[in-house]
Amino acid sequence: MNMTRKLILFTVLGIAVGAMAGYLYYSCIGCVSGTCAITSNPLNSTLYGAFMGGLLVNTFVRPPKK
Repeated sequence: MNMTRKLILFTVLGIAVGAMAGYLYYSCIGCVSGTCAITSNPLNSTLYGAFMGGLLVNTFVRPPKK
């Protein structure tokens, strides 16, 4: 498997898992008062989780050797 395809695959998986985790955080914990910028809205929480999931996965994927 090409390294670029592997990197894209892991990034997409990280984004998907992060988005699910962000939405689960909103639905289970969330923000009761509605004043929290990220967790008061399901869209914001899901997008933030997707962003953080993508970043987290990319920290563990090594770049190809030249």
